[in-house]
Amino acid sequence: MTVGALALLAYLIGSVPFAVVVSRLFALPDPRSYGSGNPGATNVLRTGRKSAAALTLAGDAAKGWLAVALAQRYGGEDAVMAAAIAAVAVCAGHMYSVLLRLRGGKGVSTAVGVMLAVNGYVAAGAVATWFIIAAFFRISSLAALVAAAFVPCFSLLLYGMNEIALEPALALAAVAALVVWRHRANIRNLVAGTEGRIGERDPGARGG
Repeated sequence: MTVGALALLAYLIGSVPFAVVVSRLFALPDPRSYGSGNPGATNVLRTGRKSAAALTLAGDAAKGWLAVALAQRYGGEDAVMAAAIAAVAVCAGHMYSVLLRLRGGKGVSTAVGVMLAVNGYVAAGAVATWFIIAAFFRISSLAALVAAAFVPCFSLLLYGMNEIALEPALALAAVAALVVWRHRANIRNLVAGTEGRIGERDPGARGG
C-alpha cells in the first residue's frame, strides 16, 4: 500500500470514537454531555463505571497500535516513513474524528498505543511518568502534559544518534505536541486551579 493510503487508513481508524461506542454499550450518557465533554477514558470514568473507562482506554490505545502496525507491515520499502506518518494520522483522527464532525478526544490513550508500536521503551517511560505524576497530584491532564513533555526526551535518548530512526523520533515528538495542543483548556484550568481530579464523579454522568 502507498504511504498516502496507509495515512488515510490510520486517520479513519483513529476516528472511531470508542468512548461514545462503549458508553452506548453500557447504556451510559454520551461522554460529550458531561464532565469535561471529552470523549475519552478519563471522562467516562466520571460515570463511576471503571469497566467502561478501562474498555475505552483499551480501545483507544489499540487503534493507535493497529494503525502503526499496519503501516509497518504493509509500507514496503517506505515502512519506516509510513509508520511515522500513520502515528500522527491516527492521533489526528482521534482528536478530529470525521465521525464526530471533526471533534474528538485529547489523544493520550491513542498516543500510548502509537508508542507501543513504535518503541516499547518510549511507551514505558511515558506511562511510568503519567502514573508518577497522577499518583502525586491526582490530575489526569497534568500527568498527560508532563508525560508528553518527556516523550521527546525519551525519543532522543533512543534515536538521537541513529539517523535511520529519525522518522519515528520526529513522529513521537509530533504526537506529543498534538497531545499538549489538545490540552489547551486544561492548561488554563490548571493555572486557575479549577482542573478536575481523577475519579471525581459527575451526577449528570449516571447511566440508565
